[in-house]
Amino acid sequence: MAKNLVIVESPAKAKTIEKFLGKDYQVESSYGHIADLPSKEIGVDVANGFKPKYEVSPDKKALVKKLRDLSKSAETVWLASDEDREGEAIAWHLAEELKLDKSKTKRIVFHEITKTAILKAIDNPRSINYDLVNAQQARRVLDRLVGYELSPVLWKKVKSGLSAGRVQSVSVRLIVERERDIQNFKAEGSYSITAEFTNEAGKTFKAKLPKNFATKQEANDFLNKNIGSQYKVTDLETKPAKKSPAAPFTTSTLQQEAARKLYLPVGVTMMLAQRLYEAGLITYMRTDSVNLSNDAMTAAEAEIIRSYGKEFSKPRNYATKSKGAQEAHEAIRPTDMSRHTVNIDRDQARLYDLIWKRTVASQMSDAQLERTNVKIEANSHKEIFTALGEVLVFEGFLKVYLEGHDDDEEEQEGMLPALKINERLINNYITATERFSRPSARYTEASLVKKLEELGIGRPSTYAPTISTIISRNYVEKGNFEGQQRKYGQLTLKNNNIAEQELSENVGSDKGKLVPTDIGTIVNDFLVNHFDTILDYNFTAKVEQDFDEIASGNEDWTKMMSNFYDHFHPNVVDVEKNAERESGERILGTDPKTGKPVSVRLGKFGPMAQIGEPDDEVKQFASLLPEQNIGTITLEEALGLFMLPKNLGEYQGEEVEVNNGRFGPYVRFGKMFISLPKGEDPLDVNLERAKELIKEKQQADAPIGTYKNEPIQKGVGRFGPFIKWNGIFINVSKKYNFDNLSQSDLAELIEDKLQKEVDKVIHNWEDEGIKVEKARWGRSVILKGKMKIELNKDVDATKLTLDQVKGMIAEKTPAKKTAAAKKAPAKKTTVKKK
Repeated sequence: MAKNLVIVESPAKAKTIEKFLGKDYQVESSYGHIADLPSKEIGVDVANGFKPKYEVSPDKKALVKKLRDLSKSAETVWLASDEDREGEAIAWHLAEELKLDKSKTKRIVFHEITKTAILKAIDNPRSINYDLVNAQQARRVLDRLVGYELSPVLWKKVKSGLSAGRVQSVSVRLIVERERDIQNFKAEGSYSITAEFTNEAGKTFKAKLPKNFATKQEANDFLNKNIGSQYKVTDLETKPAKKSPAAPFTTSTLQQEAARKLYLPVGVTMMLAQRLYEAGLITYMRTDSVNLSNDAMTAAEAEIIRSYGKEFSKPRNYATKSKGAQEAHEAIRPTDMSRHTVNIDRDQARLYDLIWKRTVASQMSDAQLERTNVKIEANSHKEIFTALGEVLVFEGFLKVYLEGHDDDEEEQEGMLPALKINERLINNYITATERFSRPSARYTEASLVKKLEELGIGRPSTYAPTISTIISRNYVEKGNFEGQQRKYGQLTLKNNNIAEQELSENVGSDKGKLVPTDIGTIVNDFLVNHFDTILDYNFTAKVEQDFDEIASGNEDWTKMMSNFYDHFHPNVVDVEKNAERESGERILGTDPKTGKPVSVRLGKFGPMAQIGEPDDEVKQFASLLPEQNIGTITLEEALGLFMLPKNLGEYQGEEVEVNNGRFGPYVRFGKMFISLPKGEDPLDVNLERAKELIKEKQQADAPIGTYKNEPIQKGVGRFGPFIKWNGIFINVSKKYNFDNLSQSDLAELIEDKLQKEVDKVIHNWEDEGIKVEKARWGRSVILKGKMKIELNKDVDATKLTLDQVKGMIAEKTPAKKTAAAKKAPAKKTTVKKK
């Protein structure tokens, strides 16, 4: 038995650390938190100083027992979880649940997983920092109280199954408010002027008029003034300029840049960064700091001089600007500056490359530029054309890296030919192009993170899970609207003639942007109206500052909780008692056939339109189409929904109709249901179009062969190409030609799948109806009826006994009702059919 037990929270981290420590050290993983608040109750004793009730989850009990046994045998236990508040809480839970002896327990932290850092940490142990633990407890308890008290109010006043959260609700508010700004925005057109000139040396370049014209007539009048004009350079100003590199990455800037340059979602970026950190390739990936250690700056300087030359090196210190930056850690950087690339998973390698370039560039010289500003006048009017250009004199940090921008239409200055004062220029053409003002852009994942950081809301560890939560709860979705065509005019003066043409551009696309759903908008409005403090940006930022004060030992966490709860709880009680139900209802107008009002609102199964008054005995209902929105749908669009279902006729002796259902619009052909492609309006579908869809579906569903007298079908699903046989879906790997699968291919795929099904069964107690099977990512799963219990990776499922498995099932089984509860009559629920 090893003298030293080192406990980290990740198996990958454990594997890396094991390489640096000798045989006297045994490294084990806690697989994250071993204890947390219970999932089926609030778990906070408000009356007793907000005391949290922590419990070990059933799937962690075997792990906790194993770690407890190991810790008893070890001379020293080293708690080596991450260095942030979350990691400190994990270390504390380990100390409590394993009942560790303080005299032989040491807490160590390190910012990077390298041999030097690990050995240095072991030489400088400390005790658990209870200020950090309390800051984490305060966050966990406050967020639990907000979620547990607000969610039932939403169930009663809006719709069952909803939830609220302190940071997630504020994030949704930002997205809803941006969407409303866009919906209320009125685009205004104007005409911008661009001209192309040729100088005496025969080189062409473009110039612009600094002003726009409000109307087509004004633009036309200006072009007329230029007929027959002569042009010359009247002013030429050249001055040096410089560009400085961006600071090294923090968590939020890494997320933003990875989204811009690598097109990675925020959650994926953090997953990849976690793997790079655990492999010892980069420093800790959750940080607000842009600071680099002296050792890192020295290593970067040496690598820059070696790779690019001394003139490219300029060591720099950076100061953190974000509100409430909490951690006095380093920025995210490579652990070895001489390692330009890594030969690992493609996405991890791409992210490492980005981190390396950003870090090295931050320690490089400014880029030296020469900016030129040219003014051009005509002899026929007083307006001045201007041309801007820049020349790169010295690359500096640009040799390695240039920071991206959120505005993908940002204009870049180009090169200008050599020009001189009073030089005569020939005008090739002048265009007056109609341009429209644009609303603020919808948030992307990256720009939302940037905004939250600017407001001081959330922390590095919260950005990715917050975005994931608001999308998974259907408050926000990624847009898929490609946009629509908008016409604009252009006038061109060429060879002293003015020509006019009509052009078009694509506008309004929300593809990949964060768009609020109807339910997200309604929940947001309800919370803003009734819980304005919780939804206030400044209040949410102030809460983060309070957590920082607790972490610094300057504030008592229970006092902070009391100040919050004394205002929050009475507000919840008042709203639950007195607030009206919220459905987001909008009255659109009157149905011309019945004279009854037409409205839209949130119904039990989602957004819906209604014809009739609330008190009418007979009302008509119709679900909104997926791309329709309660806030923007028109009366005409709503009335169109009541034309469904629409009978299209007969085909192959079966009735064909088009309709809109719970999962979107579809064509029904006998017993076959065919979903319409995204964006296709069911009201535009005729019999011929329906036939096309039916034939495509029939062809897709047609058997491509048989095996053991059972038909085989093929298709392409969420996880790629597959075949379906006897109710089993089988993925088809790239080694097969999916378009031309042979009978032997099909047999091989099916047999392999059947064998895998046999191989994954570890135990099968048929009399008890219990199985234990291999699951994903090295885990195992217990199955009984519809119950599924996923076991931790460290559990050796092959050694489980039936009694042990029954015990785990019993822990997961809800307690039976008491006799009194059994006798109590069930409440009647009346459902009025639509």
